[in-house]
Amino acid sequence: MSSGERHILPTEVLFGSLLNLLFPPRCVVCGRLDVWLCAGCTTLFSRIADPICVRCGLPLERGRLCMRCREHPPRLEGIRSVLLFDGPLRAAVHRFKYRHGWGLATPLGRLLVDYWRAHPFPVDVAVPVPLHPVRLKRRGYNQAALLAYELGRGTGLPVDEGALRRVRATASQMRLSAAERQHNVKDAFVCPDGRIRGQRALLVDDVCTTGATLEACADALYADGAKAVWALTLGRAE
Repeated sequence: MSSGERHILPTEVLFGSLLNLLFPPRCVVCGRLDVWLCAGCTTLFSRIADPICVRCGLPLERGRLCMRCREHPPRLEGIRSVLLFDGPLRAAVHRFKYRHGWGLATPLGRLLVDYWRAHPFPVDVAVPVPLHPVRLKRRGYNQAALLAYELGRGTGLPVDEGALRRVRATASQMRLSAAERQHNVKDAFVCPDGRIRGQRALLVDDVCTTGATLEACADALYADGAKAVWALTLGRAE
């Protein structure tokens, strides 16, 4: 699969189109018919605005670095997120990931594009955070890859879905502490063939909580010779 192809099989697209005819999509926030997410409801999302930590992007009341980054600076050049992961966005991402809501990739990806246009990153290629093959087969698509392709389509940034592989199945990060999250994803990712060597990579994912998964991905990219690693996520959990 080339870096520009979207990771949805034609049969899945046809099946999804048939489902949309039988069960038209409804806005995940207000329930409006025939749209996955209406323009009005996107205004209900909580945008992240300055001041933020210049390293991990966490919203701050003041200052340039959060307490965590002062004590343990992340290995990434920086993490940025578009929205706070609360209320309407939480409902949208849950539908997107767990209830076959891949049609949400377009309106959610558009939010990433809008953010990029206001805050461009000094990067060469977008790399979506991968799913383990078992989870990918169960879900049918990688939501991070769909967001990355929407970002690439709107900005011209190349997307390399195969640059990272998840080689170890991990438990859900949802109910783990920060330390447990780091241990859970340690050595879970590899770069298979040196294709990122010398490049500046942008990791793309749906939500950042502690940044443990992004850090583990960055470790693999740096081990493969990446020149720099940034990260952009749709949501940020405080």
